[in-house]
Order: sequence, then structure tokens, then C-alpha cells
Amino acid sequence: MVPFAGWEMPVQYASVIAEGKAVREGAGMFDVSHMVRLALKGERVLEYLEHITANDVSKLTDDTGQYSLLPNDQGGCVDDIIVYRLEPHKYAMVVNAANHEKDLAWLLKQNTYDVEIKDETKDTAMIAVQGPRAVPLLAEHSDSHDSLVNAPAFGVVQAQIGGIDCFCARSGYTGEDGYELICHAEEAAELWQALLGMGIAPCGLASRDALRVEAGLPLYGHELNEDLSPMAAGLGWVISKTKSFIGSDLINEARANGTPRKLQGIKLQSKRLITPEMKVFVEGKEVGEVSSGVYSPTLDCGIAFAFIDSSIALNTPCEIEVRGKMEPGTIVSKRFYKRAK
Repeated sequence: MVPFAGWEMPVQYASVIAEGKAVREGAGMFDVSHMVRLALKGERVLEYLEHITANDVSKLTDDTGQYSLLPNDQGGCVDDIIVYRLEPHKYAMVVNAANHEKDLAWLLKQNTYDVEIKDETKDTAMIAVQGPRAVPLLAEHSDSHDSLVNAPAFGVVQAQIGGIDCFCARSGYTGEDGYELICHAEEAAELWQALLGMGIAPCGLASRDALRVEAGLPLYGHELNEDLSPMAAGLGWVISKTKSFIGSDLINEARANGTPRKLQGIKLQSKRLITPEMKVFVEGKEVGEVSSGVYSPTLDCGIAFAFIDSSIALNTPCEIEVRGKMEPGTIVSKRFYKRAK
């Protein structure tokens, strides 16, 4: 257990390797109650969300969600988020724990639309159940089998899981299928015990970090920040090309002209762990800097994200300086792992 953003965080239960294997081959669960859960409602809530987020909120229908960004007016990011539409004038939003106060202040500052914003983080808990067996197990122990099985990605189902009322969102941060379950805080321990009884492995946040890098998923403060264009992080797919929003002119300029560096993957030849700010070299010339690094349980080697000079092609051999020693690797796609469909 370690302290983080005012929470005690479960980092490891068994081992990063065992927990990673459980998620990739069966089902694992993560206590992610530190993630911030907000409820937004009002007659102009859609107009508000279209202004403050980068994705097309108007494309959502009831009980669907989308990954998105809170851009700032300098073309960088306040945070990356998930937005869910529950009813025409009622939405939910999940943001990062480290940005809790900053995000709330930003949302309130932009709220000239008379939107009611309620912070439900302390009143609720959130458990992410991930892996190829996650959905079948949850469906089997629910009162909404077919709805859970058939929901689309980022779809929302209100269901009882193990007898506990849950907001079930088909999303996660591991590259696997599964649901993020939100329940009343006082019922969290009972839900956790029910999930344990289903044979779902408890997993810590260290394995979650390794799994998200394998899946090519960014982490705010590493691959996204206030000063960096999300285009450099390869997130053009989540940014509307048609609507106007905060910072859209600058982001569209970066889309049109490119960025000096862009996020790529690096696969090492060894199992060495590399860490942020380590330098990347090609033929002796510095071409980038590591933003995240992990040991990959799936690939059995060190892998990393790095911002690399945009002129450098994929599959280029490289080296990373690790405490005075040059570790050989290859610049590759940041999607190290894709689950079987």
C-alpha cells in the first residue's frame, strides 16, 4: 500500500507477473475508487460539454460513453476523461485522482451554462473487472445477463452484481474487455468479496500500469499534460474535426502541421526497467525521451513510451541510456498488445 492523492493505494497483492497473467488470461479486478466521479445535469449540459471536451458529445445516446479530453486554451490538456450520457440532460464524468481539485476548479470556471456539478467520489466506490473472462463472470452473477453481454464498448448497464446495485460501464485501462463497477461506498467491501467469490483475482496498480502500457494507453502527467498537444500523444482519433471547443484552433493547427515529437513505443532486448526522462538515441544522436516504462509480463521484456523526433521511422534500432549504460531496443508502435477479437 502506498499513499497517492489522499488515498491509500493497493500496489500489489501477489506479483505484477501473476496479476498481469490473471487479467490477460482470465479475470482480474482493481480497486480504482481514487478515480473522481462527477454527476452533471441541466438543460444546457450538452452545450457545456461540447464546449469543454474535445470529442463529439452529441454522438452519444442514453447509456453510452466516450473517452475524451478536457483541453485548455493553450492547446494542451487539463486532463483525459470519460463522459457518459445517462439521460438527455444528465451525464456522468470520470477524471483522474491526481487532478481532482484542478479539474473541479476548471469545470466550475467554465460553467456559464447553469450546469449542476456534483462530486460523488466519496459517496461511491469503483472496481474495474478486466480480462477475457470478466464479462461472462459478471453476467453469470447478475440480474442483467444479456444486457451485460451485449452492451457496446463504453456502454452503461444498471445491474445487480453479486446482489449489489452497480453502475456498470464497459470500459477499463488494461486493453482487455470488462466493466468498471460503481456502487455505494458502504457496499464496496461486500461487492469486493462477491467478486473474489467468483474467482476474480485481486490486482494492484503496479500491474495495471504495466497492462496499460502494453495496450498503448496514456497516463496523464506522463503522456499528456498542460503544455503538450494531444496530437503529439497520438490522440487525434478522440478529437472532433467539426466542432469548436476550448483550444480547438491550436489543436487543429497541430493536426495540420504535425508536432516536433510524437509518442512511440520502445521494445528493449532485455528485461531492464526504464523510467521517465531517460534519453533515447539513434546512431549516437539524442532523438527522444521516455515518458513511461515498465517490465511487460506479456512480452517478457522492458517496454516504454517515448516522445521521439517525428522524422524517425518505426522499426528503427535505438538505445536508451540507463545509468551510464546503453540498452539496445527498437522503436515500435505504442500498441504493444491487442486482444483477440
